[in-house]
Amino acid sequence: MPEVAALLREAGLPSEDIGGQAGRFLVARRGAAVVGAVGAEVCGADALLRSLVVAPAVRGAGLGGRLVDELEREAGSWGVRRWWLLTTTAERFFAARGFRGAGRTEAPEAIRATGQFRGGCCGSAVCLTRERKGGAP
Repeated sequence: MPEVAALLREAGLPSEDIGGQAGRFLVARRGAAVVGAVGAEVCGADALLRSLVVAPAVRGAGLGGRLVDELEREAGSWGVRRWWLLTTTAERFFAARGFRGAGRTEAPEAIRATGQFRGGCCGSAVCLTRERKGGAP
């Protein structure tokens, strides 16, 4: 996780609370270097999609979308039915993948209790949500 945290910091994204989520992170490597990552903080049937990051040198090649797709496949086995996320920079990226805007208060209490919602992500971040592709687990 230190390599993922460093990549997140480099991209200006929160990294302080990712340690407890290591089992729910997917990492992309080029050789030994971490070049992308995405995570999920699972709260029952809801999950916070968090920390999607791609190294500048490999952006624009579809890695972010592939990471989200793979996380989505994995999430079925975790019982996830709905995604939530906060973003300040990737609203268009996620909207193109079917996410819609939502008020933070629409998120379930367990999602609102995560570090991202409690202050890990700035107050100007947009809240997005959608059902997990593939339906029920």
